[in-house]
Amino acid sequence: MPEINELFNKKLKVINLGLESFHKDLKEQKVESIHVNWRPPSEASKKLSALESTSISEKIEKANKEAIDRLLAAEPIIVGIGQAGIDIPGMTKHTILHAGPPITWDRMSEPVKGAVIGGLIYEKLATNEEEARTLAASGKIKFDPCHHHKTVGPMAGVVTYSMPVWILQNKTFGNYAYCTLNEGLGKVLRFGAFGPEVIEKLNWMEAVLAPVLKVAMVLKGSIDVKTILAQMIQMGDEGHNRNKAGTSLLFRELAPFIVKTNFSDRIKAQVLTFIDKNDHFFLNVSMPACKCSLDPLENIEYSTVVYALSRNGTDFGIRVAGTGDKWFTAPCENVTGLYFPGFDETDANPDLGDSTITETAGIGGFAMATAPAIVQFVGGTPKDAVNYTTSMYEITCAENNAFKMPNMNFRGTPTGIDFRKVIETGILPIINTGVACNRAGVGQVGAGIVHPPMKCFKDALSYFVKKTVK
Repeated sequence: MPEINELFNKKLKVINLGLESFHKDLKEQKVESIHVNWRPPSEASKKLSALESTSISEKIEKANKEAIDRLLAAEPIIVGIGQAGIDIPGMTKHTILHAGPPITWDRMSEPVKGAVIGGLIYEKLATNEEEARTLAASGKIKFDPCHHHKTVGPMAGVVTYSMPVWILQNKTFGNYAYCTLNEGLGKVLRFGAFGPEVIEKLNWMEAVLAPVLKVAMVLKGSIDVKTILAQMIQMGDEGHNRNKAGTSLLFRELAPFIVKTNFSDRIKAQVLTFIDKNDHFFLNVSMPACKCSLDPLENIEYSTVVYALSRNGTDFGIRVAGTGDKWFTAPCENVTGLYFPGFDETDANPDLGDSTITETAGIGGFAMATAPAIVQFVGGTPKDAVNYTTSMYEITCAENNAFKMPNMNFRGTPTGIDFRKVIETGILPIINTGVACNRAGVGQVGAGIVHPPMKCFKDALSYFVKKTVK
């Protein structure tokens, strides 16, 4: 008994396992406490032990170093403006590209169907919604992921033959990536709207905007996108849902050469005003910049680095460097966030779009700490933005040597998602995103925060173990 009495007379030092709330309660009572973020091992985490043998782990580390070296060495540049049907590999007049992993018409979410309907009307393959739905279901239209054609598309991601596209090249490796031009906000095709005003804007972009930009780019030569990304991250953008600085920097690159074209002053004024009033204009440049930076990671044997995150409003898919072009999919999650007046979560479609290529490359949600104002759009507080970024260091392989965040003491953004770390820690990648209405034709209804399904990473691990462990 004396030993017990002596114990209770001593100052307690507590090690807390499990719920962090116990640790917080102890701190409030001035009790010295250390919190250990411990979880019981899951079945998936047990499979990780199969990759811990010296021979395999060394191969993984070497492969991941190669993947990160390639990603950090990427130099994306804009080389011109083209047309989807001419410049994107594998396009035909009856091909429609969409965001996310492969999907058939019958399983498409309503915003994607709405964008397909608009695309068919824009291409004059249908004259109204009914005709477009009938044609889309007929089997005469080939649906394919943007990612299968070196392309990315925001939200629904629909790309059709006549659409103008940005052409980007990774100077380091020579590969290309493509993306349509950004329509702005409101009722737009990428959010599933297809009314007359949507088609009218698409026609104007094809007939006026693209020709002016094409000539301006011929005069300019090329634009270094990596430099713009590095600058905008130091100016309060994160490259996914906040692109004000990026758009301004791109405007400065383009404007002098737009002015030098032979188009009328009226047309040049229209184009300059359109870019100036569209804060998301740069998004459709940052996305293909990330795409052509990440594509060289495909087929690095033994690498556990994720080189694509994408969703089509029905399925979320990931691709891993060491497993080639295979998709690992699971149902898309619902977005938690803020809604426009007159809408709420009952109007929201599940997660949607190729724009998660930004998070895959280490910006977007991974760089939210540098863009605290983003929380006004997606919800939360500036501290939440810092916490989101800080947690991403736990599941990545490196800090970006070009994308530095001032309010994080110029720490590089967390870069190179390792699916092993996602499973080991239970921390899922953070994504900030717009929200499309779950009814075709309506458009955007809000914005918020979402995560990929853990199943994608577990399935990737199972496949990877079977492929690598002999």
